[in-house]
Amino acid sequence: MVQEVEAVRRTKVLNSFPAGDPYGSWPAEEYAARCRERGQRATVVMDLDRDSFLVVALDADGSHSTA
Repeated sequence: MVQEVEAVRRTKVLNSFPAGDPYGSWPAEEYAARCRERGQRATVVMDLDRDSFLVVALDADGSHSTA
């Protein structure tokens, strides 16, 4: 459980997409793919509380954030 909390602290939400979208997670996956093309470590996660797909950037050391 502690490892999961640590992983959340090392992420930055880049964008959010509603889970009720007719295309499901596809828009979020496409956005994450564009981020990865630019060299950013991005992935899609589901936020059950907000009922949305989040595109998050993974920060390897958690010590800095990009503006």
